[in-house]
Amino acid sequence: MQLFKFNQPVNFMRIKWPALVLSALLILGSLASIFSNGINWGLDFTGGTVIEVGLHQPADLTAMRETLAVAGYPDAVIQLFGSSKDVLIRIPLRPDLAQEKVGQAVLQALNYQQTVPVELRRVEFVGPSVGEELKQDGGMALLVALIGILLYVALRFEWRLSVGAVLSLAHDVILTVGLFSVLQLEFDLTVLAAILALIGYSINDTIVVFDRLRESFRKLRDATVDETINHAITTTLNRTVVTSLTTVLVLVVLFFLGGALINGFATALLFGIAVGTYSSVYVASAIAEVLGISREDMLPPPPSETETETEYS
Repeated sequence: MQLFKFNQPVNFMRIKWPALVLSALLILGSLASIFSNGINWGLDFTGGTVIEVGLHQPADLTAMRETLAVAGYPDAVIQLFGSSKDVLIRIPLRPDLAQEKVGQAVLQALNYQQTVPVELRRVEFVGPSVGEELKQDGGMALLVALIGILLYVALRFEWRLSVGAVLSLAHDVILTVGLFSVLQLEFDLTVLAAILALIGYSINDTIVVFDRLRESFRKLRDATVDETINHAITTTLNRTVVTSLTTVLVLVVLFFLGGALINGFATALLFGIAVGTYSSVYVASAIAEVLGISREDMLPPPPSETETETEYS
């Protein structure tokens, strides 16, 4: 499927410096928000109790919040779960609460105050030590993924492209986490899974561009580095747009119809794919050019004297 036809390559690199400055400012803003506002960790990381209840008619979330506040749970997070009759209640970990009894206490409070019977579906408890371990394991997973990609790109292509690819991925991850920090969206295990998926998606897009860049360096003998990079990006643009649009269509459906548990996952990937598509062009490729990538770096090494003698003997 071909959406765009170009007679000449698009001059993407014409605005590489404004794009890099914009990315640097966004990264600084994201880091400032992460360190000042922090991250709204979900119960998967902080510990607490998740309670799912069902009603026989659409739930009045405002009345339920008021009921739980009177019952001693003013910090309870209440949201619809799948339908208007299914409700998810999150009770953060507190030292004055016996978490094992929270589920029954919440159910009794709701049934006492509400005119509609409330049915308990499930109760899950996450301890603080488990949440802390999940934080460490999640951070280690991100670090290992970035290091593995750094080594892979360096071995397959060239170290300048490797640095550009990893900085591009770090750019995507920081901006996505920064979005959750600025908006104070809940960061749980589904969001962490989305960020790991985003790393795989973004590096795939970058590898396609780099592969075409290597071909372009070998074919376009008289072109400048800027022209070669523009040619590589332009020839992969149709593939990039079609892949991104297909993925975004699925994520939009998940965002609006997937329910509360999948909302963070869809949000992280929707934002991350937009940022990742941009960074494959204006971060990965631009950084490689700034570091001095050239045609000589991408050409295969000349055969040694021994190989030449063997070939002609």
